[in-house]
Amino acid sequence: MESPKVKIEESWYRVLREEFDKQYFSNIVSQLKSEKAAGKIIYPPGPLLFNAFEKTPFDNVKVIIIGQDPYHNPGQAMGLCFSVPKGIKTPASLVNIYKELKSDLCCEIPPHGDLSRWAEQGVFLLNAMLSVEQNLAGSHKNFGWQDFTDSVIKILSKQKSGLVFLLWGNFARNKRVLIDSEKHLILESAHPSPLAGNAFQGNKHFSKTNQYLITQGKTPINWQII
Repeated sequence: MESPKVKIEESWYRVLREEFDKQYFSNIVSQLKSEKAAGKIIYPPGPLLFNAFEKTPFDNVKVIIIGQDPYHNPGQAMGLCFSVPKGIKTPASLVNIYKELKSDLCCEIPPHGDLSRWAEQGVFLLNAMLSVEQNLAGSHKNFGWQDFTDSVIKILSKQKSGLVFLLWGNFARNKRVLIDSEKHLILESAHPSPLAGNAFQGNKHFSKTNQYLITQGKTPINWQII
């Protein structure tokens, strides 16, 4: 196999290699280089840009959670949607996710917001935009990232079966059209952000996900973060 043009986990490169040759992806790379050349600070750090793919190889994906774009404050973004490194204050949306986990599955609320343990079990934590400028939410929304991540979602839907897609909030719910609902379970709810009030609470998505995975002959997710 030829050397990858993009440093990404091997099984993902195998299914996405055609995307990296497309013009829109060249445009993404060019825009990122221009931003950095202009001295702008980009999150997540370069080595973590494809962290979701690294932590959850294509062959291991069982559950997909779709976020919007990375956290834009220093130290937060780690390439996994909703997740922050240990030592960083747990964001408000993740606090509400933990509350629902406690209500749904009696999981104890952890003292940190690092969701790597989910990713390592097959929970693909995908942001629709993979980069952002410091302190400017949504600043890379026109870079072309959604062309890439929409292709990722469509490839997952087409090439795999029995996946669970968790679509939280209107932005994520708009991705439903990319997913074959005959082959996969799609669970929708309000966003966990406090701006949605308590509308996220009570959706029981975590227990529903595990029940479905068991029917598919797959190992359920241990949602407890430790």
